[in-house]
Amino acid sequence: MLRSFPSQPDGTKTLWLDLCSPDDAEKATIEKRYGVHIPDIDALREIETSSRLRMDGNVLYMSAPLITGAGTDRWRFSPTGFILTPDVLLTVRYTEIASFEAVAGTFANPAQMTPVSVLATLLEDVVDRAADHLEHASEIVAGASQSLFFEETSRPGLNTETRKIREIMRNMGQASDRASRVRYTFLSIGRLVNFILDRCTPKLDQEMQDRLEAVRHDITSLDEFETSLEGRIQLLQDAASAFLNIEQNDVVKVLTVASVVGIPPVLVVGVYGMNFHVMPELNWPFGYPLALGLCVLSGVLPYLWFKKRGWI
Repeated sequence: MLRSFPSQPDGTKTLWLDLCSPDDAEKATIEKRYGVHIPDIDALREIETSSRLRMDGNVLYMSAPLITGAGTDRWRFSPTGFILTPDVLLTVRYTEIASFEAVAGTFANPAQMTPVSVLATLLEDVVDRAADHLEHASEIVAGASQSLFFEETSRPGLNTETRKIREIMRNMGQASDRASRVRYTFLSIGRLVNFILDRCTPKLDQEMQDRLEAVRHDITSLDEFETSLEGRIQLLQDAASAFLNIEQNDVVKVLTVASVVGIPPVLVVGVYGMNFHVMPELNWPFGYPLALGLCVLSGVLPYLWFKKRGWI
């Protein structure tokens, strides 16, 4: 699909051509009209800097992975190409990207816009949305921290505690995955902005330079925030694992005490369960109560000893 902005009657200068999953015919038409090369999705997936950022004459070829599917639980990267010429901005993508739809509605006054200003607007919107993603991840981390460190529980039991910690670990994993994806996007956009400023500064007016510098500064500050967020996530993951280990150790301690308390009565029962002919207690009227008393006493004494030492 090929969209042209602004959508004006014939004769109006095109500032932005958005190619979403273009077919071969559309690629050939654009390449012939503007003298550029339209990359396919495999080329946009290249991770080498030389493949993502290059200059051919007055044309800048750039690409960056942008986040899609942010409204679902499955975030994905969408390889996106930006071809900046002195006359037009061409974008190449193969999935729907929310920022492109949002910026497409900003052409109320195209006379005051240029191809590079369109690109700056796109980058600003992408960074703003990525910042919102980080804020959402931070809210998830704050909720998990509240649940883990500040909500008192009255010994709910291992199953309940395990479910709670499993949910916290799952949320932390999602937050960490999303933060890492945002950071990767920031890294790519930061390099893209630096490339534009490095190659185009003499041709950019002061306002456009300031806008691109603002994008770069925003990325730097958000990257620091993401680093801090990753530290909080790691702390919560370590704490959740430690709490789960403590709960499991408490269970093992109870089982150990129960087994130790149960051993002496078993020993008493084993002694009086032996089939020897000469056992004085067999014919003694108080033999049975004595055996029961020894069983109880041999179980109570270890229990009291463990309780005195604070093990239970």
